[in-house]
Amino acid sequence: MVEIIDFETQPTTIDGLTLIRMKQVREDRGTVREFFRASAFEAAGLAMPAFPQVNVTETRPGALRGMHGESMTKLIAIAHGTAWGAWVDARPESPTRGAVFQAALEPGVQILVPEGVCNGFQSTGDTPTQYVYCFTQEWAPGMTGTAITPLDPALGIDWPLPVDEADRSRISEKDLAAPTLAEVLAAHA
Repeated sequence: MVEIIDFETQPTTIDGLTLIRMKQVREDRGTVREFFRASAFEAAGLAMPAFPQVNVTETRPGALRGMHGESMTKLIAIAHGTAWGAWVDARPESPTRGAVFQAALEPGVQILVPEGVCNGFQSTGDTPTQYVYCFTQEWAPGMTGTAITPLDPALGIDWPLPVDEADRSRISEKDLAAPTLAEVLAAHA
């Protein structure tokens, strides 16, 4: 038996942040997912430049990464496992500045993250989450961007699993020490 799930895009509460369901073909042996097909993205009005860098992180269950908004567009997806994703619009000129969007992530779901929108996630399954990042620029230390602490209560992010702030296997010192959304917005007012 073959089931085909068509490519589909959905806007979110953040201008330019798009939730994407990959085209998938499911059959008895498993699933084939179209991670990226330029013509499908272009037909949806999401023309993408080349990806000069692709990273895969493996994150332990319960661990939290983010919120990072570099000066590049990112296409993210889950290759294995599950995660809870959150995005914050930190762009000074955006009509949705300060907006937060949250979604459950699993294989077959992607998010197109515009430049300057902060991206973070928590691994939620019983096994490590493999999170794929496609970047429109190569990452470099000190590159322009914004970071917000993912534990800022003003964000209202419903992280599904508790985070022990003293446990570096759950959250990095850098992410914990990042400014709050209010501090970021005030700095770019």
